[in-house]
Formats: sequence, C-alpha cells, structure tokens
Amino acid sequence: MSRENLSFAQEVCVKGVGKAMHMAGMLWPGCRIGVAVSGGVDSFVLLQCLRLRQRTVPFHFEIMALHLNPGFELHSHEALLPWLADRGIAGHVELTTYGPDAHSQKNDRRSACFRCSWLRRKRLFELCAQYGLTHLALGHNADDLVHTFFLNLCRNGRVDGMSMNEAFFKGQLRLIRPLLLIEKKTILKAARRWALPVWNNACPSAGHTARSDMGTTLEHLYKVSKDARRCIMNALTRWQLSVSTISDQASSKGAEDKE
Repeated sequence: MSRENLSFAQEVCVKGVGKAMHMAGMLWPGCRIGVAVSGGVDSFVLLQCLRLRQRTVPFHFEIMALHLNPGFELHSHEALLPWLADRGIAGHVELTTYGPDAHSQKNDRRSACFRCSWLRRKRLFELCAQYGLTHLALGHNADDLVHTFFLNLCRNGRVDGMSMNEAFFKGQLRLIRPLLLIEKKTILKAARRWALPVWNNACPSAGHTARSDMGTTLEHLYKVSKDARRCIMNALTRWQLSVSTISDQASSKGAEDKE
C-alpha cells in the first residue's frame, strides 16, 4: 500500500475493509463480487478499496461494478464508464425508472424510499445471478450502522443493526458490507484524495427521510460528552463485527455438517 502513497484516511479505509473482510470471513478464492455503485462517495470508495485489496489478498477474486440509474438524471452516470475502463473493471450500467415511479401514484402503499430501494435490491440480485456473482457488496459505513441500530430500536422495538456478511438464496449469494467499520468523515477525506468521479444525488427525497432525521437526532446525543460519538461508533461496530463473526462461523459449521 505504501507504493500508492496513500493518505491517512485512504489507509484507514483500505485497512478497515481488509479487517472486515478477514474478521467476518467475507471472501474465499475465486469469488466474484458485484459492487453496487450508486454514484455516491461510499460505493466509489468501496470499489476503490476492493481494487487495492486485490493486490494484497493472498488469493484471486474478481470485482464488477453494478450501477442502476434510478431515472432522475439520465446521464448522471457518464463519468463512471471511462473510470471503470481506465482501471480494467467490468461493469453493468442500466437506466431504470425506479425513482420517479416510487414517487408517483404507481406507489400508493409504501414510502418512496422503501419502494425504490426494494426495486433496486431485487434487480441487483437478478444481475448477480445473471453474471454468476457470488457476492453483492454494499457501501454502508459505520454511521449507517448507528442510524440503522437506533431506527430499529426506536421505530421497530428491535435490537438490530446491519449484517457484515449475510447469506441469501440458500448460500448461493453473500451480501457483504466491507465499509461497516469506517466512519463517513474518513470516507469523505479518502474520496477527495482519490478524486473519485462522485455525482450528486438527484432524488427529491434526499435529506428528508427517517434516516436523515435520525442523523439529526443523533447529533444531539453525541453532545452528551466529547467522546460520545466515538464511543457509540466503536461499541456498535465491535458488536456488529462479533455478531457477523458468530453468524459466519455458524454458517460454516452448518455447511460442514451437511458434507
């Protein structure tokens, strides 16, 4: 990694991804990872970190970028294609109407965010099957984990977070979140240093969701003490890592028992 002249923030991201991959048992030789690239800073940093980890992981694995344009700005993704080509990364780019449809009268039962997210996840699963991918990597970070934990606690009465390594379709696909140990502020610094071609979110609901409201609420909680933010982040990332590690060990044990 020193050959890349990485900044401190870049090193934290690359090493954090490596730690999550190792501790949660995410990868194995020959696996093929589809990276859900939204165009935002998190998914771009995830793609970059996985590209760098390919050089240091002691076995071969492949990565492929999967971008579903939600349909608000038809050409927003144009910077992605040459960026992938310059780095020899395979990609699938698809224009959809998920966003406008979710905000229209076609969606009369669920929130726009829920509907759009559900449609994107469904299509990403289909693309993983189409391309024979073994993993789907999402760019959720430590801040997302904290927001999700408190949303589940306050709105659903559940003590639940975001899995780092989860099996779908009887183990045919693994959903992984390699950035879950890393704070958003570090990801932003790393992205600026890498000069990634990030584009703005054109969704009309951006910044007006239950998740963004929870972020505002948590800013008040972080003021309880000067270390509150760091302590909450550290506690929940350690907890989620331990839960994911136990889950992965149980899955491995189950597979061994079947053999």
